[in-house]
Amino acid sequence: MKKILAFSGSNSSKSINHELVAYVGSLIKDHSPKVIKLTDFDIPMYSEDMERGGFPPGVKELHSEITGQDGLVISVPEHNGSLTAFLKNILDWLSRFDRPFLSGIKIFVISTSPGGRGGRSSLEAAKTILPYFKGEIVSSFSLSFFSKNFSNGIIDQRKDEELKTSLQNFLEHL
Repeated sequence: MKKILAFSGSNSSKSINHELVAYVGSLIKDHSPKVIKLTDFDIPMYSEDMERGGFPPGVKELHSEITGQDGLVISVPEHNGSLTAFLKNILDWLSRFDRPFLSGIKIFVISTSPGGRGGRSSLEAAKTILPYFKGEIVSSFSLSFFSKNFSNGIIDQRKDEELKTSLQNFLEHL
């Protein structure tokens, strides 16, 4: 049984990306998935001045959650065509604490948005940046028009099958 951590890069209390990642977590049956919220970790805005004062406990706690995982499912929201500042800040802290913090971890990166592109720009940004920290992207999925296509799961059977195929690909790489 493999250990899988799932989270969204959103700090919104009504995050559609968290809804999507929780749904994906519920589909994982033969492994040990854990869905978390990054907002549960007290992590301030990164700055070199703050880093000189030491690493915040929230960074160390999140790092401990991530290390030792076999896989990550990360849902990446999109703000203005890129990763959220919230997620970028988390990645900045973690990479300063331990540059290759994703070493040996397989990643399934997903995204959704209210619009027609389904957060594809942030998905591509994540696929570019996560390998810098030695994570291996093995699968991806994007869901457009969230409110039309999701209600306690993906409504469109074709899109749901696409997600499940992408998830299965991820699981086979663990």
